[in-house]
Amino acid sequence: METDSPEELLSEVRERRLGVWGVLQIAAGTGVAVYAMWAGILMPGFRKVPLRLQVPYLPASRAQVRNVMTLLHGRSGNVADLGSGDGRIVLEAYKKGFSPAVGYELNPWLVRLANFHAWRAGHYGKVSYLREDLWKVDLSRCKNVTVFLAPSVLTLLQDKLLAELPDDALVVAGRFPFPDWTPSQVEGEGVDRAWGYNMQTLRQHHKQEVQKEPSQP
Repeated sequence: METDSPEELLSEVRERRLGVWGVLQIAAGTGVAVYAMWAGILMPGFRKVPLRLQVPYLPASRAQVRNVMTLLHGRSGNVADLGSGDGRIVLEAYKKGFSPAVGYELNPWLVRLANFHAWRAGHYGKVSYLREDLWKVDLSRCKNVTVFLAPSVLTLLQDKLLAELPDDALVVAGRFPFPDWTPSQVEGEGVDRAWGYNMQTLRQHHKQEVQKEPSQP
């Protein structure tokens, strides 16, 4: 199965035209100069996040959302979006019948934007957007997890997901694939592509790889 490299996908993201609404949402998500000053001066905890773990906000396209939902088709239960941005994945998942639908996002401006989108869609209070660090979220009861994160973050997130998610969980990654995992299903092309990962299959593969490693003398 041919997969674009993170570098190729990142290049395509940079070249993609976002349109006026996309640019406005990026401005709202970053808070332009006001948020930069607030994050740097009034929120010391923000500076403690390593640079490689900071993920720039880029709104998911309609095609990306559609591909994620296609991979989730036929499933049910809860859904957790790690780094939920403006909340569109959570909102669409709720419309498809997933409940509870929860997004975890550190950026307070994006949490407000997500709640605004939920209110405008008539679903305010029916979905949840929590300002929490995804590394501290307990995922042991999550059945469906979605992520739109940078490759550097996905590399570290693999261990947390393997350690906490139940065997029947499905992880869907958008824009970038997990670097060390083999997807069970892929939907879409290029920057709109989404990858689905079955946790039970991944654990079996991981166990086999560990058994192959030579034992230490």
